[in-house]
Amino acid sequence: MKKRFTAFMLISCIWTAAVCAEEWKENNDESKVIPYTLPDPLVCQDGTQVATPELWTEKRRSEILEMFRMQMYGMMPDRGQSELRWETLRVNPVALDGKAVFKEIRIWFDAPNPRPKIDILVCIPRAAAGPVPAFLGLNFYGNHTVSGDRWISLTDCPDGTRVQGKDLEAQRGRSKSRWPIEMIIDRGYALVTAYYEEIVPDYHGGHTLGVYPLFASFEESVPEPSRAGEITAWAWGLSRILDCLENVPEIDAGRVAVMGHSRLGKTALWAGANDQRFALVISNDSGCGGAALSRRNFGETPEFMDQVIPSWFCRYYSRYAKDPAQIPFDQHELIALIAPRPVYVASADEDLWADPKGEYLSAWNADPVYRLLGTDGIGGAPDTPPETDVPVGATIRYHRRSGKHDVTDFDWNEYLGFADRYMK
Repeated sequence: MKKRFTAFMLISCIWTAAVCAEEWKENNDESKVIPYTLPDPLVCQDGTQVATPELWTEKRRSEILEMFRMQMYGMMPDRGQSELRWETLRVNPVALDGKAVFKEIRIWFDAPNPRPKIDILVCIPRAAAGPVPAFLGLNFYGNHTVSGDRWISLTDCPDGTRVQGKDLEAQRGRSKSRWPIEMIIDRGYALVTAYYEEIVPDYHGGHTLGVYPLFASFEESVPEPSRAGEITAWAWGLSRILDCLENVPEIDAGRVAVMGHSRLGKTALWAGANDQRFALVISNDSGCGGAALSRRNFGETPEFMDQVIPSWFCRYYSRYAKDPAQIPFDQHELIALIAPRPVYVASADEDLWADPKGEYLSAWNADPVYRLLGTDGIGGAPDTPPETDVPVGATIRYHRRSGKHDVTDFDWNEYLGFADRYMK
């Protein structure tokens, strides 16, 4: 019965999303964007101008972070109610024809209970002389989908249902184009990935599964509208994976870049804002609720997300669905929370749903905070977004590549070059 209910919920969500997306698909006319004013990240709530790095660090940053926690993503607990436990399950010392070592590590979030848990795939350059920097990112369909290597174990959902109702073995390697493991290994980086729905399922009604039960006692002290949405749960899971990586000798946990695509790009930004151990943050086509400005109300909008995918956010956020101009913050301030650490925001020119211009403007409007903290920001001008396939910026980096909503080799080549500059 439980599996039938889960399948029903998934089909219902997909149908609703398809219908609503059809209604919103024409929301891509730049001439219909209503003029807006962005909140100034360098003005405190009491009107004080932030003129020093100390005032940003000691006051303004915490003000902005608290607004996002209480009114958009939801409050995030620390580790939960017990210590984590992890164990290396298997090792392949000659993966990729001897180029790499693959490890499968299982993390129990509530040891000694067998659930919730998450299995992480760690791909390490075999020739490395010491701990290496790493990219950490959640995947959409299971660890076995990021490569065609049959050594990699099949990954399932926390409620035991098959991924999207399909046979797991048939899904092997389906996402390998988004995870060019050999390219990453050849550049001297490790790749760490895990299936996001092992942390918490991605559908309305999944709040009783995954890690949510661990939040119960913490959330008793949190106003109900500000309790964690799924993006917060996934971001919390990324931080727990980083806890584990601090104990993997082949990984330099001080040089870990958190990366995500689409809704997991939103998650990567939120993880980077909350956990300053992440050395570098990458948002790929994250759109509304991620890097794109909410006030533009272009493509994917707060109202669309409230109607179709409200579980990604805390309930408080729905108050702004029909009038995002009333939100007391915007996504440029989410990027500013990552400062002065390097951040890369990437768009695609055919992905109007994710609002490439809004993502660029968000990065550009975070620039003053980065410069206050002594970095070189992004530069450029708001009225002249960069040309397609021409990356711009420095500590804040941006590109709009040709193509659709995806992760491509072009994206990864840029991310690796960016990491070379800041993590090597």
